[in-house]
Amino acid sequence: MLDKNSKIYVAGHTGLVGSAIWNNLKKRGYNNLVGLTIHEMDLTDQAAVKAFFDREKPDAVVLAAAFVGGIMANSLYRADFIMVNMKIQCNIISEAYAHGVKKLLFLGSTCIYPKEAPQPMTEDALLTGPLEYTNEPYAIAKIAGLKMCESYNLQYGTNFIAVMPTNLYGPNDNFHLENSHVMPAMMRKVYLAKLIHEGAWDKIAIDLNKRPVEGVTGTSSKDEILKVLAKYGISDNKVVLWGTGTPLREFLWSEEMADACVHILTTVDFKDVIGIEKYSSVHYGVAADGVVDRDHTAGRGGAIPSLGEIRNCHINVGTGKELTIRQLSELVVKAVGFEGDVEFDASKPDGTMRKMIDVSKLHRLGWHHKIEIEEGVQKLFDWYKASLN
Repeated sequence: MLDKNSKIYVAGHTGLVGSAIWNNLKKRGYNNLVGLTIHEMDLTDQAAVKAFFDREKPDAVVLAAAFVGGIMANSLYRADFIMVNMKIQCNIISEAYAHGVKKLLFLGSTCIYPKEAPQPMTEDALLTGPLEYTNEPYAIAKIAGLKMCESYNLQYGTNFIAVMPTNLYGPNDNFHLENSHVMPAMMRKVYLAKLIHEGAWDKIAIDLNKRPVEGVTGTSSKDEILKVLAKYGISDNKVVLWGTGTPLREFLWSEEMADACVHILTTVDFKDVIGIEKYSSVHYGVAADGVVDRDHTAGRGGAIPSLGEIRNCHINVGTGKELTIRQLSELVVKAVGFEGDVEFDASKPDGTMRKMIDVSKLHRLGWHHKIEIEEGVQKLFDWYKASLN
């Protein structure tokens, strides 16, 4: 187990999930934290990642860094979604092993599950059917990441655990219209449509200066602003959203996801996940330069034939509750105080129609959510407004 002095590297510590995990660790008294921005270290650069591990020698790693986005971004940047995420994962997981990291937590996504997986989706649904086409590259990258963790554990006796969060939302969410997820994108669209109707161009300018849309800022002309916003379905007192509004989605407040992650990082080991107390682990010596001694004479990891096939060792993290996209839009409209029209463009893709997860394993490991969606949507809008000040 990790003590309060353990050095913990949080990859992606400024993002939605990473920042929440960082803050949760701090609140629990873990103050020896390391985090670098994308400008300080390129996680796709293998040499840079190795140099970082050589220098810092972290005791534990939280891999929350990823190249992410919504349906539009997943459709436009398919090569980036698989290549960038694979590079990040391969570099960090391999260096964590090479440097004898005691614990690694890998964050995936529930998009790893088949498009037609039985609902709610258990961990055993993995690789039982075709993926949703729009996010297939991202899903394949995340499947590879969780299988890396699983395979390193079985071959080398490492303690790498993968968690699969449901749709997340919360402080530091991405509200950029080009590549944001469903809830923040919807919320910003509704807010801007309300401001256009009110003629609140000063507030629109503040919003666009904070988060420009295709290069259009608050200093652009009204015609330029209206033109670019119309491209994203935003007009005077009217918002057009993608799809039919019928897909069901599960949402978890990001700070609660962080709490679940830190709970797992600090109290759950791989043997607890697979339910085998006498799970074999190998203890490598660590040289002065921090590199793991690869002499295998001490025995290999946990690939023990008598245990049978060990797979699907990841942990679903969510609420086990869902609502339709249309119902979500109604909650957003209420939070924003919007009195205009919300329409759905059925010619645009819906994505997966339903993907609620089974959280039985998470509950068995001692964690439950507390914030329900109605409260969370209001909290997110409050945060968004505050971010514009």
